[in-house]
Amino acid sequence: MILLKNFLDNLNLLTEIDINKINLIKVEKYQDNIDINEQFKIYFTTSKKININDLDQLCRSVGWIERPVTKVKTAIKNSFITISLFYNNNNKIRLIGFARATSDYSFNAIIWDVVVHPTFQGKGLGKLLIKKIIKYLKNRNINIIRLFADSQVIEFYKTLGFLVNPYNTRAMFWHPK
Repeated sequence: MILLKNFLDNLNLLTEIDINKINLIKVEKYQDNIDINEQFKIYFTTSKKININDLDQLCRSVGWIERPVTKVKTAIKNSFITISLFYNNNNKIRLIGFARATSDYSFNAIIWDVVVHPTFQGKGLGKLLIKKIIKYLKNRNINIIRLFADSQVIEFYKTLGFLVNPYNTRAMFWHPK
């Protein structure tokens, strides 16, 4: 388990997207509906109204296994925040990124399901998702933020201030036999 340091006040929450790598915008506004800049092609929303089939396709594009639709819908419905990223290509809107967090609404939150389509990886969009979630949580005085990560993305999360097993903290799991 990875835990974010409690000194989040020092974290730079501005999103840096290398314009030379991709012709997208630097999304800095945060709204509860949709943030649109007609001049560019990336949109993001915190609406929980998401096409589950599109989300499933996005998750499969990065090698995740199929999950039951009803459980995915329930997970999204019960999330504290969801953020979806869309790409507009000639008025065809495509889901290219997603992340969500659950919370006790007071102290703790866990970030789940961070995914960016492989075509759009390495362009700052994963950082955008994480930083927007962190900002949202911090604005609600939730400062203990955790996430679970596959070993191949641990370095990515470290660049965002997450620590692996800080203070010798260990996660424990219970699984039915």
